[in-house]
Amino acid sequence: MTRRSDRALPNIQSARKLWLKTLPIFLSIITLSAFAIFNYQKSSSSIVNATLYALRTSETGKRELGEQIYFRDKFPWIWGEMNQLHGRIDISFGVKGTKGKGMMRFKSVRKTRMGFFETVDWSLEMEDGRKLQLLDEVKDDMFKHTALKTES
Repeated sequence: MTRRSDRALPNIQSARKLWLKTLPIFLSIITLSAFAIFNYQKSSSSIVNATLYALRTSETGKRELGEQIYFRDKFPWIWGEMNQLHGRIDISFGVKGTKGKGMMRFKSVRKTRMGFFETVDWSLEMEDGRKLQLLDEVKDDMFKHTALKTES
């Protein structure tokens, strides 16, 4: 296959218009992918796993949601902030069981740099609007001594 050296060059304006049209699509795909990656990181964190396990073993959780308590959606969205470095955890996500569905909220703060996390709120809001305090059923804060330990 041979090409002529004196052929006409491609129109540069048409390539620029195509690039400008596809740039917003590219940026939106990158943004959505970044949100999905950060949410996946939250959903697979030990905090979410621990609170979901605690909900499964909670008497109130079993009574209201039933058995087989897990994320409500196939692809769960974890709302809120999970900043262990600065001592702020405030997350909520949808849960479901065999009896019902709800939104679980967990809030914990660490007041000092090397201190322990203190659970402020651990609640379950059912679909009918009832808000159940899960922290009230335990005598001691079950998440009280969950500080990140460093090896000496």
